[in-house]
Amino acid sequence: MSQEDDIILSELDDEELVQQMFDDLYDGLREEIEEAVGILLERGWAPYDVLTKALVGGMTIVGADFRDGILFVPEVLLAANAMKGGMAILKPLLAETGAPRVGKMVIGTVKGDIHDIGKNLVGMMMEGAGFEIVDLGINNPVENYLEALETEEPDILGMSALLTTTMPYMKVVIDTLIEQGKRDDYVVLVGGAPLNEEFGRAIGADAYCRDAAVAVETAKDFMHRKHNRVSA
Repeated sequence: MSQEDDIILSELDDEELVQQMFDDLYDGLREEIEEAVGILLERGWAPYDVLTKALVGGMTIVGADFRDGILFVPEVLLAANAMKGGMAILKPLLAETGAPRVGKMVIGTVKGDIHDIGKNLVGMMMEGAGFEIVDLGINNPVENYLEALETEEPDILGMSALLTTTMPYMKVVIDTLIEQGKRDDYVVLVGGAPLNEEFGRAIGADAYCRDAAVAVETAKDFMHRKHNRVSA
């Protein structure tokens, strides 16, 4: 650890600083990330570049190692927390500059279910990939989802469940969207330990995501397709 203490962030050039941020994100060092974000902004970096090149770049490495079983949930949560520290500085600046964003997602755990670690992880990793996240928390009846979809106009709806007893509620939400003729307006992603691909298909979700890393890749995939359709 002593070697870390010797590094003075402000003395690193841009490229070294970004590499150091990758390491600091990986190690979940929130204060260092906040300091480094400040330094890059002082050096005239656009907020969007700090987000994509430094923070998203670093979280991409974290996501890959999480997917490959090198990092585990506690470490990813620490990295995501460090990312959040940097994001808090960038958010108001990004809003001012109207930076492009990858997409927007409404996410929440379904009615009857109070589990949120998986959902939080997905939300954080999605933020780390440049998505805007609206987190509805736990125990959401269909009305909560509908209201959020109405007011937030997201690209993606994410639903999470950890109990076999609450899983079927996802179908209630999807069926309600179908009844209202709104199902095709959103990409619906579902996740949670007891689910599988077959269940996702059966209830009419666009995709089942077995973990947060997969959720990010799947969401990006759908957004690329959407953009390609629009520009085609």
